[in-house]
Amino acid sequence: MCGIAGMVNLREAPPPEVEALSRMAASILYRGPDELGLYRDRECGLVHTRLSIVDLATGQQPMANEDDSLYVIFNGEIFNFVELREELLALGHRFRTHSDTEVILHAWESWGEAAFLRFNGQFAIALWDRPRRRLVLARDRLGVRPLHTCEHAGRVYFASEVKALYAADPGITRALDPAGLDDVFTFWGPLAPRSPFLGVRELAPGHLAIYEDGTRSERAYYEPSFPVDGAGQFAGSVDEAARAVHAALEQAVRLRILRADVPVGSYLSGGLDSSIVAALGLGQKGERFSTFSLRFEDAEYDETPYQRMMVERLKSDHHELVVSKRDIAEAFPQVVAHAERPLLRTAPAPLFLLSKLVHEAGIKVVLTGEGADEMFAGYDLFREAKVRRFWARQPASRMRPRLLERLYPYLTRSPVAQQAMARQFFGRGLERHRDPGFSHEPRWSSTSALKRLFSDQQRASLAGRNTVAELIASLPAAFSRWTPLAQDQYLETRTLLSSYILCSQGDRMLMAHSVEGRFPFLDIDVVALAASLPPAYKLDVLDEKHVLKCLSRDILPPAIIDRPKQPYRAPDALSFVGPDAPAWIGEVLAPAVVAAAGVFAPASVETLWRKCRDRRDEAQLSNADNMALVGVLSTQLLYTQLVEPSPTAAPPMRFTTFIDRLSP
Repeated sequence: MCGIAGMVNLREAPPPEVEALSRMAASILYRGPDELGLYRDRECGLVHTRLSIVDLATGQQPMANEDDSLYVIFNGEIFNFVELREELLALGHRFRTHSDTEVILHAWESWGEAAFLRFNGQFAIALWDRPRRRLVLARDRLGVRPLHTCEHAGRVYFASEVKALYAADPGITRALDPAGLDDVFTFWGPLAPRSPFLGVRELAPGHLAIYEDGTRSERAYYEPSFPVDGAGQFAGSVDEAARAVHAALEQAVRLRILRADVPVGSYLSGGLDSSIVAALGLGQKGERFSTFSLRFEDAEYDETPYQRMMVERLKSDHHELVVSKRDIAEAFPQVVAHAERPLLRTAPAPLFLLSKLVHEAGIKVVLTGEGADEMFAGYDLFREAKVRRFWARQPASRMRPRLLERLYPYLTRSPVAQQAMARQFFGRGLERHRDPGFSHEPRWSSTSALKRLFSDQQRASLAGRNTVAELIASLPAAFSRWTPLAQDQYLETRTLLSSYILCSQGDRMLMAHSVEGRFPFLDIDVVALAASLPPAYKLDVLDEKHVLKCLSRDILPPAIIDRPKQPYRAPDALSFVGPDAPAWIGEVLAPAVVAAAGVFAPASVETLWRKCRDRRDEAQLSNADNMALVGVLSTQLLYTQLVEPSPTAAPPMRFTTFIDRLSP
């Protein structure tokens, strides 16, 4: 796992400056503190910060092919690189290293763009074809690893994180993008290629971008897909499906443990997904290994009994961290600085603190259960949509909406706790149950209500824009022929998985402390198998992740499999109130600072802040109040951290790999 950055001249311009490249590397050094690499010629500059995990001795980057015509820098892992290496050797390629990085070079030479579909991995790749003066950027299928671009003054800049773009050139405009913020306050994250920053693009998952002859072209090499009219659907029984998923997950875990030259640990929340991963991980290692858990002072969020049940089962070398509201508030500025986007929940903050614990334990790689809910229909949103569609067939029924009472039992202010309110909220729009966004409309609508806090300036900049309509217009042609559950899963993957879950709770929080996350549920074979399963194998009536529960009977305690659903959450607004609240909160919410950022109306923010300050109990704050305060605080932090500051000089950088084709 690493950080990558660079620049390429799109028209006649001076050669890239070593000082600018050094600033880019310095800004993301935590992503790869083990080694530094730099390449430059008259038109291209590349920098790489390395977290050494595979081929520790000879995997340095930037890396060239045999004749130095092609250079690569790469963030991530290609888990099937050993198998691809054998194929490439049979084709006549010669290798100088045992790294997955060199496999990328030869795969590109043999297969071109088709190489990316052969990679089972998580990656952001930059390839510089020196003779053709062509830059190729590619991102993994589901967007596990980030990659951003910005065009300025005849150059394209690219980097793992936005802060590296801003470090490159003080002339690059620093501003929040109203359209990107509109996405965040609708879907929880910006929809690539939009980002929260004006003029900055995020390469979309499964896409590649090519810069050649001064122009950019971009296309998808992968799109999520599901069976159409039963074609391609898994034909076996649910028991056969459970065995197939078990085997696929076992192989995914094996690859993620064995394809590392450093110790691998595992997160352990006490839920089904992380417990499966940890149990399979132990089976692959055949010895004690490290597990890591979050505990909370607040009982509503704590899962300690289930975690300790699994630790006893695994006999792992266990580490745990107890998190308080104060811990969340104190860490939140760093969390936002690493996430580089507004957040509507504090959930990333404890994970930021947990990755620090992993780093301190000397572990560089952890397995996590991310992706299971998206691939195997684990969220309450999927159950909610199924109930609402069932209700829509008899909208006058008094019994059908009672099924809603089986949802969200873990929330203090559950939206189904009051039947009248639940019927009103979830009953809106039942007549549109065949519309493509039906499943997500309640979430999008309730999140969009936060825009009431927007300033007149922000509202004016968004006049006439409908981000939901834009999304619906961009859906795949086959979308209408997928099953309702497949449609719901696609929308969840498209709008939330990469832009929020894998970014704010995955890559950014882990890499903040130089830890690589690996996600077996997002293995390409697991994803393809999950997509092929009949809907009832994933959501059996209202039993979520049904096939995962079936395969778990032989490897997990029944109490873990049958426990009440409790998704990972953390205290939100109440983390920021009280006599010991950190000083930064008042600073970023000061009316002058709110006005300077231009996103929110200062008077509306003050009203919200006063309301939250007066509450001392979670039950007194609505879901909207919680999201609103966290969203305002994180947006204001983003403004003060990334938009206001000026670039600084890079500290002295010691490059272990330094290739300067301009030197005499």
